[in-house]
Amino acid sequence: MEKQITFRTYTEVDYEAVCDFLIDLNRADKTHINWNWARFEWMAEHPDFDKSLTGAIGLWTDEERIVGAAIYDMYFGEAFCGALPEYDYLYPEILDYAWANLKDEEGLGIAACDENAKEIEALKAKGFAPEEQTENIMKIGLDGAFPVCLPDGFHLEELDPGEDIQGFQWLLWQGFDHGEDRAAFEKEEAPDSKARKHFRKALSLAAAGPDKEKAAYGCLWYHEGTDYAYVEPVCTVPSHRGKGLAKAIIYEALSRVRDLGAKEAYVISDMDFYAKLGFCSTYHYTFYRKKLSPEEEAAAGKALSSYYDCQPAASML
Repeated sequence: MEKQITFRTYTEVDYEAVCDFLIDLNRADKTHINWNWARFEWMAEHPDFDKSLTGAIGLWTDEERIVGAAIYDMYFGEAFCGALPEYDYLYPEILDYAWANLKDEEGLGIAACDENAKEIEALKAKGFAPEEQTENIMKIGLDGAFPVCLPDGFHLEELDPGEDIQGFQWLLWQGFDHGEDRAAFEKEEAPDSKARKHFRKALSLAAAGPDKEKAAYGCLWYHEGTDYAYVEPVCTVPSHRGKGLAKAIIYEALSRVRDLGAKEAYVISDMDFYAKLGFCSTYHYTFYRKKLSPEEEAAAGKALSSYYDCQPAASML
């Protein structure tokens, strides 16, 4: 029977369906694991994510099941485009939509797995060219041992960011090298404290020292419909680095997520830190970018201004 494909743009009621689509997309073929349901969920409540643009996300459906999607990454200018294997003929159409609706004043970048020849061919046919920007996925199997060793005086505790959003953001501020100036931090706009829908407190761990101050943090994401976990984010306050705190957090979380049913875990990184923990590089992605002509740049600037002026604020959750 011929498939009846329909198109619509994203609304907040589509959140779970998009997660289900990304789970389906990565079930048999993990060359799209750089875009998994957990990355989407993490992005949805990230302070840098521009929620006002969610109405531009494009969805292709077959009897209400999402079978293809074009999703911007944080803001316009980079995007993910994908279709379920039996609907991969939609990919060129999805690229056309992304180019028309998700580009910024400079153009559009899309990451493609180096192993996915069909998508790379489609990108090149649409005028996208490879550039030096890349993305790397590392994986670890969960059938080994994950011994947890902490320095004297330190302990692990579960952390729910929603219970202390200011304290959590201060930990990330330091851990991601924004400095230790609390006054400068407090000048930043405080993010919303909305909870992510599939967040598991048992997989969200902080290392605290004798003074009870949190010195490191790490989180894993797991969905019952998958066989994998996703690592995001991990950080350590500079003054406490080199003590094995992040390793202890990740190993404890890996043990816990294995008990929940995960068989492996992925992280978007190429850091030696993860290699030393046992992660191995598994998939490599190259960004393909299409740039605007001078005439298109002028037109795109006007279109974006018009879009921002007429779009109401919207939330994905």
